[in-house]
Amino acid sequence: MTGPAREPVEIRLPAAEPIDLPLTLAPLRHGPSDPTVRIDRNEVWLARNTSAGAATLRLWTERGDVAIRAQAWGPGAEPALEAAPGLAGLLDEPGALIAASPLVRELQRRFRGLRLPRTGQLLPSLIAAITEQKVTASQAHYSFGALVRRLGKAAPGPAGLLLPPAAGDLAALPYFEMHQMGIERRRADLLARVGHAAGRIEGLAAGSPEAAYAALQTIPGIGPWTAAETTFRAFGDPDAISLADVHIPDMVAWALAHEARADDARMLELLEPYVGQRGRVIRLLEVSGLRPPRFGPRFSPQRFDRI
Repeated sequence: MTGPAREPVEIRLPAAEPIDLPLTLAPLRHGPSDPTVRIDRNEVWLARNTSAGAATLRLWTERGDVAIRAQAWGPGAEPALEAAPGLAGLLDEPGALIAASPLVRELQRRFRGLRLPRTGQLLPSLIAAITEQKVTASQAHYSFGALVRRLGKAAPGPAGLLLPPAAGDLAALPYFEMHQMGIERRRADLLARVGHAAGRIEGLAAGSPEAAYAALQTIPGIGPWTAAETTFRAFGDPDAISLADVHIPDMVAWALAHEARADDARMLELLEPYVGQRGRVIRLLEVSGLRPPRFGPRFSPQRFDRI
């Protein structure tokens, strides 16, 4: 292909068994109004920046066919289609998880169509993870959506999506604008730092998730939680664990030991039988809906940009 794809380029990707695309790709949507992703009942649309330019990728399944269909628009259509197998979970190996409890075995059966998506790109997931640092989900979704609407250019194709922010635009965005998006100085400075280091960060995608996890944490402001959130999506890392998360240790402890509260050490102890697949177990527990009982009043967050 020598020029932009005005008409969609389409391919068919054979699958060994049905894949639930909305469930598989849900971790790539940061809130219900994320302008870079649209998830419908049997299809998913994603806006992507590629080495060849902007692209919109549509993934869907047709009734009676286990294969994944993929269409792409824009100058980056071909690289987007090359990334489609990883995004759709076709490169994932769910059978690598050997259930050590009846619950995990039942969740594997119930969610047989769940895969771990692999984006092949660190920067978009890292930007989203930074906006989610130490704030509530609603605050994070507001800030991420505002950032994309401020910096994201229109993606090609009919979906009306916006592209994730480009590194240069992110690095140049002044703090006062980020403040209006609910992003305080610490996260704003980190986003600018990431924008300046984008080339080095994206280069980590050519290595292993373990190497990327370690390298990301050499950037001041990025710790184990942010690094794991990024490598989980970029590599489809089945062992990624978001340490220091507010909710995950309690969820794991309740599901695997019927304990309402836990810290990271207890969570890691309970997940020890699943080393190598701990991130997959956590994902299965997330989609299961199993949650520990709540104690005390719910927190009512205040929008930072209104302070």
